[in-house]
Amino acid sequence: MKRLVLNNTSYIHLLKAFEEWLDILGYAQGTVYNLPIHNREFLYFLEQQNIHQPTTISHQHIKEYYNHLQNRSSERDGGALSSHYINAHLFALEKFFEFLRHKGVKNLPEINIRRLEIEKMKREILTVEEIKELYKIIEEQECITPKQEALNHQDKVILAVYYGCGLRRSEGQALCLEDINLDTQILHVKKGKGNKQRLIPFNKAIKDCLTRWVYEYRTILLKDKTEPRLLISSLGRPINGCTIGNRLKRLIAQSNNIKLKEKHISLHSLRHSIATHLLAGGMDIQKVQKFLGHSCLDTTEIYTHLIEELQK
Repeated sequence: MKRLVLNNTSYIHLLKAFEEWLDILGYAQGTVYNLPIHNREFLYFLEQQNIHQPTTISHQHIKEYYNHLQNRSSERDGGALSSHYINAHLFALEKFFEFLRHKGVKNLPEINIRRLEIEKMKREILTVEEIKELYKIIEEQECITPKQEALNHQDKVILAVYYGCGLRRSEGQALCLEDINLDTQILHVKKGKGNKQRLIPFNKAIKDCLTRWVYEYRTILLKDKTEPRLLISSLGRPINGCTIGNRLKRLIAQSNNIKLKEKHISLHSLRHSIATHLLAGGMDIQKVQKFLGHSCLDTTEIYTHLIEELQK
């Protein structure tokens, strides 16, 4: 809720001081950025209740704010806020109160609100056979016009980027032509999670797929020849993540494989799948960690238990 405008100058100064406090303590850049934004909503809520000093905050105000979060709709899809989102606000509030106590503010109430349980989502993965089936579906798609043929080939590129190279949705969406070296067969992720970069090698099959896309099919869809993005829409503009995901769902919908259709597959499922396949194939886990761009090895180890699901 970055757009919320605070009228209380003391609240504005507190938020700025809170941000600097987090930075001094060495919190991650994302935390330093997000926690003040979460607390801006809390302070805005207090303003609406005519609470203009932290010393007058009561536990009842915190409970009412918590109820406000539970009843507020998400700006993105109009549904209720997720448990993860609400818990993030509670964590931000706890840190903010810790900061206020550090500044000497007394008589602050305890938060004393239990975090919401977050349902663990099952990581859906595709088998190697199902990946091959998706490629086969692409080959059998109707291509009456050159534009249809170009879009069909881009479906192969989507599989190459998100499965073959294990990219996150935003990473693939941000890819530019200059990020791909066809000679050395290296893909450069410049905008990874946490603004980290990494280099990803790809095989000859992916090289051939990308080469045909860049020099043969992509130009059919282009409207602006200076467009740098690798993936583009049917209108010749940079494609968004939702459209890319819909292209994948469209492929799955054409399958006769009931088991495949019953899976809740997203672009990230392709990343889960390649990680699992590489580990199942004997690749060293630290190499898989580097391939995926994980900061922590523990994150990569999550995929080891998915190997059993592939073998069922």
